[in-house]
Amino acid sequence: MKAIIVSQPGGPENMQLADVPLPEPGPKQARVRIAASGVNFIDVYHRTGLYKVDMPAVLGAEGAGTVDAVGSDVTEVAPGDRVVYAMARGSYAEYAVVPAAQLIKLPDGVDFQTAAAAMLQGMTAHYVTRSTFALKSGDTCLIHAAAGGTGGLAVQMAKMAGARVLGTVSTEEKARIAREAGADEIIFYTSQDFEAETKRLTSGRGVDVVYDSVGKSTFEKSLNSLRPRGMLVSFGQSSGAIPPFELHTLNVKGSLFVTRPSLAHHVLTREELLWRAGDVLSWIASGKLKLRIDRVYPLAEAGQAHRDLEGRKTTGKLILSVS
Repeated sequence: MKAIIVSQPGGPENMQLADVPLPEPGPKQARVRIAASGVNFIDVYHRTGLYKVDMPAVLGAEGAGTVDAVGSDVTEVAPGDRVVYAMARGSYAEYAVVPAAQLIKLPDGVDFQTAAAAMLQGMTAHYVTRSTFALKSGDTCLIHAAAGGTGGLAVQMAKMAGARVLGTVSTEEKARIAREAGADEIIFYTSQDFEAETKRLTSGRGVDVVYDSVGKSTFEKSLNSLRPRGMLVSFGQSSGAIPPFELHTLNVKGSLFVTRPSLAHHVLTREELLWRAGDVLSWIASGKLKLRIDRVYPLAEAGQAHRDLEGRKTTGKLILSVS
């Protein structure tokens, strides 16, 4: 089969389309013929070595397709089932072997590209807004990269919960997208001080929570944008890793809370996975949650997809069309 292989950490030029053996499912595993793969920053982290993986590695942690074979002791799916999954590496390929317990059957009306666009970002937006800091009516949140894939979904989910949403963006086009998603206030971080604007828009109080996928470049001002006992949910680092900081700073700035969560720890059981994925897919099927698929690339152009993602040239999800 064809797959995108990385033999050593580095830039997108290290991503090679190669012929590799067709994998065989073992016990409690299923083989999925991949139709579409999501492109995510975690793939970049794997490629660069920020998150360690054994090399050579097949990238991609999110895929949708059709089950074509199962190993022993598999009860969750059967050959022919349309499925989607996340948090199992190897989706930049024509076939992937996945733990059967991680596969979600697709509802009617949700196609493969939509499904592949939904899982990682959709479940991430779900856990940060429903579990890490569970928004409720009357809360005010600041969402960075509010026009991005995860950011736009988090805006929509925050509005479903009844929260007021302040969103940061870089351009007028991204502002339009964030407003369409439901953002109440837009802050242009390229021309405005988002800390000062956040304080102004909250009459000096600060927000209850900041959802920050940017990391290094926004960390300090995100802390300063919080109300006393507010929470910074740092769930990504597109600008780089946050450097070490003095814990006492949280006391000085208002007895603040900071957390660095990940999706893996929020789908620890199949029941939790089904809850999060079920909400996301049902909201999409009903039209309550709207995805933005920015661009679709053939598998062979995965490197360009990474360049576009890292260059912040996107306003939604990037997808690889595999088969």
